[in-house]
This record gives sequence, structure tokens and C-alpha cells, in this order.
Amino acid sequence: MTFKNMVQAAAVTAMLTAPLSAQAQKVKAPAGGKQISKELIGIFFEDISYSADGGLYAELVENGSFEYNPTEKDGWGPGTAWKMIRPGHSLGNLEVRMDNPIHPYNPTYMRLHTERVKEYYDYTGWKGFGLENGGFDGISVKAGAKYDFSVFFRNIGDAKQVRVVLGIPQGWGKDPKVLAETTLDVSDKAWKKYEAVLTPSEDCTNAILQLLVQNAGDLDVDVVSLMPEDTYKGHGLRKDLAEALEGLQPKFMRFPGGCVVHGGGDGFWNTYRWKTTIGPKEQRRGMKNTWGYHQSMGLGYYEYFQFCEDLGMEPLPILPCGVSCQGTNGGWNMKTQAQDVVPMSEMDEWVNEALDLIEWANGDVNTTWGKKRAEQGHPKPFNLKYLGIGNEEKITKEFEERFKYMYNKILAKYPNIVIVGTAGPGSHKGNPDFDNGWRIAEETGLPILDEHYYEPRDYFLNNQANYDNYPRDRKTKVYLGEYAAKDKKLADALYEGLYLLGVERNGDVVAMTSYAPLFAKKNHYSWNPDLIYFDNEKVILTCSYYVQQMFGTTPGDYYYGDVAKFEGGDKFQGTSAVLNTEKGELYIKLINAAAEAKTATIDLSKFKGFPSKAMMTTISGSSLEVENNFDAQPVAPSDKEIKISKKMTLEVAPFSANVIRLKVK
Repeated sequence: MTFKNMVQAAAVTAMLTAPLSAQAQKVKAPAGGKQISKELIGIFFEDISYSADGGLYAELVENGSFEYNPTEKDGWGPGTAWKMIRPGHSLGNLEVRMDNPIHPYNPTYMRLHTERVKEYYDYTGWKGFGLENGGFDGISVKAGAKYDFSVFFRNIGDAKQVRVVLGIPQGWGKDPKVLAETTLDVSDKAWKKYEAVLTPSEDCTNAILQLLVQNAGDLDVDVVSLMPEDTYKGHGLRKDLAEALEGLQPKFMRFPGGCVVHGGGDGFWNTYRWKTTIGPKEQRRGMKNTWGYHQSMGLGYYEYFQFCEDLGMEPLPILPCGVSCQGTNGGWNMKTQAQDVVPMSEMDEWVNEALDLIEWANGDVNTTWGKKRAEQGHPKPFNLKYLGIGNEEKITKEFEERFKYMYNKILAKYPNIVIVGTAGPGSHKGNPDFDNGWRIAEETGLPILDEHYYEPRDYFLNNQANYDNYPRDRKTKVYLGEYAAKDKKLADALYEGLYLLGVERNGDVVAMTSYAPLFAKKNHYSWNPDLIYFDNEKVILTCSYYVQQMFGTTPGDYYYGDVAKFEGGDKFQGTSAVLNTEKGELYIKLINAAAEAKTATIDLSKFKGFPSKAMMTTISGSSLEVENNFDAQPVAPSDKEIKISKKMTLEVAPFSANVIRLKVK
């Protein structure tokens, strides 16, 4: 380990666990506490199960840039999600073209050749030739809300009028019911963006958007968009989904993946490159999503960083390190998992991806990449602290060589950036990838190592002491970046909660955690379970969501192991007490996963100034097998006021997770 590596490892320990300054502390931590990480609970966003397009990214038009293709999904093409329409016996045809596009990253567009425009009956007024889009499982709109429509047109020949209609389909052979409409005059011979605001007259969950050319001739169309104006903080993200994440009060967000980072085994041509996801949206490069659909990159690196800023989260971007996912060509199902690797002679390209990202995030407006950030609307730096290199790759000698090369190059230029490495897939002791990942961490002085594991619920119940025996003198901290029990019942949530009590107890070793995956859209599941389910109208918060929320909203910087305990408790009960010195609050967590009530004792002798009453939040259900879903949501937090004394007993309900919030002095 070099001196620089040692300095960086020591710095991250201080950053995550050091007590707050005297000015920031409302209370002084009593003796007997252990300093723990202040950033234990975060979130991990990966575009899986339509989490971005059709999900968090609020765009309502599917395939608006006509970039869908068969490499993404069998049968897909530029016309997917669109259909040709020609009301009033109008005639025409569609032509997919790629010559002289808006931008090389957005190469495909549609040419509308309108041969004849005629009304079937003079009194209908419904005529034209064009396109119709039904959005992602329908377009959901609200009466009186404003929706920003935009499109790029390039006119050929005489000027044209284009009627834009947001409507409700009425069945075969019938004209849609108009919710809102506008008419655009198009004459420019070069690509030009046209915009309008549409305000629906009534609610609709299955609206359609039509573009109808009203004159004969040719017209090129691309980048069709319909965005609600009412997005989260006006930044283009679906409000209810963003608010669900806000409710977790996460301290950081890891993005954009996951296997999305390195293309999921399709090859380096499909590796996620952050530089092609910033700037004007018509200039971003859409790509095949690892999970079998399309990423428009409307939710790109700028939006990720902006969202982190909006929620007060530390951004944790993950970059590839010149090694492919071992899942290439079905490798996940093979005993020997193959990796493709970038020649070492080409690794500086991947190093520069990282160096340029740091400059883009942190550089001033006079730097090359800082200027690009400012041009997009954010002159102030984002103050990036963390950077992940690699995502659960198999820890081969090829990976090790490339990781160390990137790590040392980045550290040489930016010694204050905290690098997060990977312990490979299936991060358990005895797994060769896990053991090699930790060996590399110790050799390099890596500040944080990312462990991943998805296990049956009983694993979390039976391994609550997993981190008790991790070496206390090791410089590398743990980031539990992906984990979950393999179902979404209350039992899974409670056992995850018991496990998190153990993580909190070991908050001097574990720096960060994030449940995964985060989102899944109804009828588009790539993975199960997920923390939050949704469709175009509903957001379903799972039992595990509420347990994550309980921990996320009660962070502390000191842990006390002698404040609460269950009388005669076993592995189905657990407790924790953490002090937040900045807020002057003590959080006592009590989980009882047994079928009968249990008694807990609480001793507050070391704390002063606590009130005689406090609020206790409880998450509980009628059995371990209940779950929240689209039909029913039987589990949700409830609050009640309880009496508080220096030494007290409390009956803890069966099948419940509880937290008591106390103001202290």
C-alpha cells in the first residue's frame, strides 16, 4: 500500500465516522457509544424493469426518437409503439431514414410522405396522414394539468400544417375524443424544434397522441415528446416515484447500475458511456438496455446528479473498468464464466472517462468538462466525493490488472475522490471472487469495497452477526451495495430489518448499504422482488420499503448496544439505539418477528433531558406472509405516543418493526 493509498483510506474513515464539529452538534455523545457511519442507508438506481423510460423519467411518448431496433428485442424496429393513421381516406406512407439526422447519436427518423388529404365526410373535420403513439401502456393525463409537447420537423417542399391531438380512443373506425389539440405551421427546410402546451379537458389513463399532416408532400419527424410540467422540482422526473424515494431520506444514490454499467454481456459496443448521456436530449445516444429494452438516456448523468442534489444525496456513479460482464453469451449459466477485456494499451481511454467525469462534476466553468456542465444549466460544481470502478465483475487476473491501473491513475490526479471497488458477485467469505476482491482492497488501500448478495429470507435471519467478526483494524470499509431477501412478504422485510440492526451495530465497519432493485413496473418485471412497484397511476410501497424508511429516517453517528434488549429474546428479536448528535435525537429500534408479543427493557440512564412522552412508529402485519401489492396494501407505518421513563419496559407487538424517536440534551 502506497502512502497516498493509506492517506485516502484514513480520510474516508474520518469522513464517514468522525464526530460532527462542535458547531454542528446539538448534543454531546455520552460515554459508551461507538462512532458509526452517518451514511448507512442509501439507494441504488438501475434501469431495470422499466425503471427509467416509462418510470422515473416522466416522458410519456414511447420510442419518440424512432431508435428501437431488433438488437434490443425481437420484432422491434423504428415503428415500434407507433402506428400509421390516415383518417378521412387520406393516403400516404412511412419511410424510415438515417441520412442527415439531427445528430449522429440520434440517427433514425421517420419521413411522412402524404399523398392525399381528404375528409371522409365534410362535417367530421378529421383528416390527415400521420402517426399515433399510445405511450408506455397508455398515456395517463389529468384534467387541467399542462403537458409540454415538442417535436423536431424538417419540411420538404411547400409549407405544411400538422395537427397535434391528445385524445381518447373510441374504437375501430371512430375518431378519438379530443382532450387537447394544437396546429403547427412547418416551413423550415432544416431540422427545427416545435413546441406547444397541451391541457387535457378531462382525466384519462389510456390517451393517445396523434400527429396528422394536413397537406400533401414530405415531412421528416423525430424526437417526439410529451412531458408533464408538474415533475419533481421541475426537473423531468415523475413526481410520485421521486417522492417515494424522498420518503426514504437516502444519504447517497448509486447509479446507473448494476449490470447496466458494462453492457450486461452484449460486448463493449453496448457499454454505458456517461458522455453520451448529457447535453441536449436530441443529442444523446440511446442504447440497448441490459434487461431487454431501450434506454433513451432522457434520464442521463446530468439528471442523476441533479436528482442527488434535489434529495440531498451524495452521488455515487459507477464506471466500467475495461472488463465485460461475465454473463456474456449466457455465461451466468456456465461453470466457466468468460470475460472480454480491453487491451492494456487502450486502457487510458477508460481512465480518461473517469478523470473527465470528475472534472465535469467538480470542475469550474473554465475547465473543458466543467464548461459543459455549466452549459447544461449547472454552473456550480456538484461536489462529487465518491466514484465506483467496476460492478460485481468476476475477479480475474485481467480484472485485477485493469482495476489497479485505473485506481492508481485516478488517485494520482484526484487523491480526495473516494474510490469504491467490487467484491464480485455472490460476496460471501470462501467465494474466490470475494476473497480476491478483499485481497486487492488490502493491497491497494481501497477505501470502500462493494459487496452484493441476494439470499432467501432465512439467510438474513440466521446471519445477523455477519459483520461482527470483520477486522476492526482494516482500512477498507464495506458498502453493501446490493442485497435483498428473495420475496416481498412481511417476513422478508422483518428479517432484512434484523440484519440491518446488525449492520448498524457494525457501522464502524459497514459504511453504506442500498437495497436492490429499487423499481419495477407492472407487467415489465425483469427481477423480483423490488422495493417499489408501480404502474402509470399507482405506486406500491412494499413491506421492505417501510423497513428501509425506518432506518433511513433515523440515522445516527453513535451506536449504543446497552440501551435496549428483549427479555429472553432469540434470533427473532433485535434492538439498536443510535444517537444523532446534529439533531439531538436518540432512535431506539425494536424488531419482533415472532408470533407473540415480547417484552423489551430500555435504560436511558446515560442520556439527559429526554421527554416524558415520545412517538413510536410501528410497521406490523397480521402474519409473516402478508404483502403489499396492487390489490391490497395491508402493511403501513402507524404512530402512537408512549410514556418514557429512565428505566422502562415495553411490550413489542408480534410481527413488527418499531422505532422510538426521543429528543435528548
